[in-house]
Amino acid sequence: MIRIVGLLLLLTLSACSSSSDGPDSPTGPSPSAGPIFYTAVGASDGIGIGSSAPCLPFTDCPDGAGYVQIIRRALIATGRPFNFRNQSLPGSVLSRAVEDLARDIGRPIDSLAGNFIERQAPFVDRDTTHITVFAGGNDTNVIAEGARVRGGSNPNGFADAQLQQWGTDLNELITRIRGRAPNARIVALNLPNLGAAPYVGSRPTADRSLVQRVAVGITDRINSLTSQGVLVVDLMCDARLYQTSSYASDGFHPGDVGYRIFADLTLPVLRDGTSTPPNPNCPQRRLLP
Repeated sequence: MIRIVGLLLLLTLSACSSSSDGPDSPTGPSPSAGPIFYTAVGASDGIGIGSSAPCLPFTDCPDGAGYVQIIRRALIATGRPFNFRNQSLPGSVLSRAVEDLARDIGRPIDSLAGNFIERQAPFVDRDTTHITVFAGGNDTNVIAEGARVRGGSNPNGFADAQLQQWGTDLNELITRIRGRAPNARIVALNLPNLGAAPYVGSRPTADRSLVQRVAVGITDRINSLTSQGVLVVDLMCDARLYQTSSYASDGFHPGDVGYRIFADLTLPVLRDGTSTPPNPNCPQRRLLP
């Protein structure tokens, strides 16, 4: 998605890296209250696409309206020594397996965007103390479309096989991040039920149900990371994220309201290191047949 990202990345690739700003916000990742080094791993969400103030990749973007930029400002405001690296690349997917599927169905991922495992995990700074990971939006669209066009008489079975691989790849991402920054606090955001998002609102119910199946399946894999000490932010079960006002005009990305909700849910978890376990049975998981 967002093919123009290639040009943006070429223009900004040299700017990739960390920045030292002022202070920060809440309590640290580990027990200490020392410096904060916040790294964001994500796709277009991480640079606020859909907001009133989107950012170029690899920039600090101090006035951005995305959730990463809101969190950055809140952490700086606490006064602790602060560093920041935003690795989010529009159009990115989790893994090579999703990239291959996208190519197979005729919607290849921009070569500069790539996937989280190969393009983002290797560049997590070893001094990182706080990390947010938001994966799965682009993957949902690829897997659901793959199931429609390659699943034959059993699209659900095709999707479930892809989801199983996705879960394996998610574990690989976390392993690689931990290998780079073993003491970092990792916070992962699960997905809203994209089958109920405005961008698929005009599609047949069967198609929307398939998107729901994939989004819920991805969320289940993200929720399972709690067994590995990853803190999970439960977007799936927040009723506010099912209101049209939370979305940008494309009906897929969050707008300013949606990004503010993301930030409000994520900041306390990232800052304080505690979260409520995600709800495995909320009604938002089953909005379609």
